Amino acid sequence: MKKVIILILLFIVSMGLLPLVMCTTTVSEEKSPDEVLNDFHDAASKADGPRYFSLFAEDAIFLGTDGTERWTVEEFKAYANPHFDKGRGWTYTKKSRHIYFSPDGNTAWFDEALENENYGECRGSGVLIKSGEVWKVTQYNLTIPIPNSLAGSVVEKIRNENR
Repeated sequence: MKKVIILILLFIVSMGLLPLVMCTTTVSEEKSPDEVLNDFHDAASKADGPRYFSLFAEDAIFLGTDGTERWTVEEFKAYANPHFDKGRGWTYTKKSRHIYFSPDGNTAWFDEALENENYGECRGSGVLIKSGEVWKVTQYNLTIPIPNSLAGSVVEKIRNENR
């Protein structure tokens, strides 16, 4: 039995595997962009303003579904916090998500299909920037996809609304 153990140890050392066998697993506190976006939607759903806005970069922009909704973080807080303070958030449930990374790994962009009780199928897209070890949302764009077969009539309604 001792010979078998010695042979196994010699094999491990000779193959350069000792560091892999000896290493310990560490748990990272860093959240992936996917986890940040999940947290983003969860915080909004629970009307948790401090958590929600902590996920934004300081100079982030939020683009809402209305053409007039292009908000800095401070402008978005002014809109959202009165709702959050009353316990009213908004729930967008992820159906699918695609995330891509820059070559240096410090920028991620995404698109996601979402479901909302009032608006139905929605789409979120945007950019996250890695600041130190933390991913922050630097741009978020929420849209309502319009089927091409309905686009003409929707455009006409928008034109009439803006007159």
